[in-house]
Amino acid sequence: MQPELRIALVPIARVHFDVELARQITHELRRNLILAGFHVIGQTELVTDAAAAHVVAQTLVSQEFDVLLAFQATFADSSIVVQLAEELEAPLLLWGVPEEITGGRLRLNSLCGLNLAAHALKRRGRKFEFVYASPSDPEGTDKLRDLALAGSVCRKLKSMRVGVAGNVPGGMDTCTYDPVNLKRQLGAEAIPLDLELIFGRILAMPEAATQNLRQRLDSKLPNLAELEQEPLNRTLKAYLVLQDLAEKEALDGMAVRCWPEFFTELRCSACGALSLLIDSGLPSSCEVDVYGTITQRILQWMSGGLAFSTDMVLADKGKDRMVLWHCGHAPLSWCDPDYQPRATIHSNRKLPLLMEFPLKPGKVTLARLSQADGNLQLVVGRGQMIASPPSFSGTSGTIQFERPVRDVVETVLGNGLEHHISIVYGDYLSPLLAFARLMDLPILHL
Repeated sequence: MQPELRIALVPIARVHFDVELARQITHELRRNLILAGFHVIGQTELVTDAAAAHVVAQTLVSQEFDVLLAFQATFADSSIVVQLAEELEAPLLLWGVPEEITGGRLRLNSLCGLNLAAHALKRRGRKFEFVYASPSDPEGTDKLRDLALAGSVCRKLKSMRVGVAGNVPGGMDTCTYDPVNLKRQLGAEAIPLDLELIFGRILAMPEAATQNLRQRLDSKLPNLAELEQEPLNRTLKAYLVLQDLAEKEALDGMAVRCWPEFFTELRCSACGALSLLIDSGLPSSCEVDVYGTITQRILQWMSGGLAFSTDMVLADKGKDRMVLWHCGHAPLSWCDPDYQPRATIHSNRKLPLLMEFPLKPGKVTLARLSQADGNLQLVVGRGQMIASPPSFSGTSGTIQFERPVRDVVETVLGNGLEHHISIVYGDYLSPLLAFARLMDLPILHL
């Protein structure tokens, strides 16, 4: 389920034009927005000068909304829009409407007003997007939805808290992060969590604490009893401890140092715990991939569903497909419905708990907040997950990108991108591009 999107509507007009018609189309727009699922706040009466715009802005400044919609119901000079833009920081959409050619009076002249507003904002360096369409045109509501989703993400990022359990493993340059830059660039905050203290809590947890969780998992993973039980139970305890930390610290995601200490000190795998966290709605990354976790959260905020980070491990140029894989921490709810998921052990370390299944078929969007060139950029792509048996042990999926897989590999390696890419089911490319524009992030298409 997608999040509720809040739109602050401010209809703009001048009394020398057809005010009654302007009121009618404003009412039509508001009604259509509500029917489209938006939560509409803001002005119901036409705003006809900068002084009135100031009053409206003061009523909105203390409210949360995702887009400021300046509706050019008739022509007006740019002073009204400029006043709103100076007082309100939200993403701004200008909406103008066409009118019928009658051979008589120009009743609205909305496009010219839209033109003046766009010029004034451009001169002032203020970001904006625009729509020129009737109130009932899906083009307008689609663009508004994209910008609102992007605005909602930008607003939520400012208070995002990522739990960081341990340090980035050696040699994993792809997962490095600077908490100062993270805060400056995105507004997100990295919350350090002591890995040794986490291990201590796991080891001190009584065996009975996992009983309910184990019963739930037994119904989904019928072979759990075949695995070594002590390390399996420690993975379940790890999930419970990390979940509890996330609740107490009000975390929006988790980045965990999964190796080598989970294997060498705790004698279990972190993969199963991360899978359970993701399935509970908490984005989680292995190898302390903070930017991977944030990308997952962005995709979750946009989709209302789950997101997961994975590796690209095999490009089949003959079939024009790629295998996405990770050890075993994809969410169980992503299992292909024609396949029975299994519990398994880590292919190299030989310890449980990992999930094993192929990803379900469907359209997917891929994204990554990347630092590959030293500056933050947004990597995006789309493809189709294809029904196929497991390619390797753990969790894997076979994807056909929109572009030839040869070009995808050239893009990844030629630009030195990170080895983790986040995926979500559905098409969210348009709101991702709107998000990049709002954040001044360069865009790289896979």
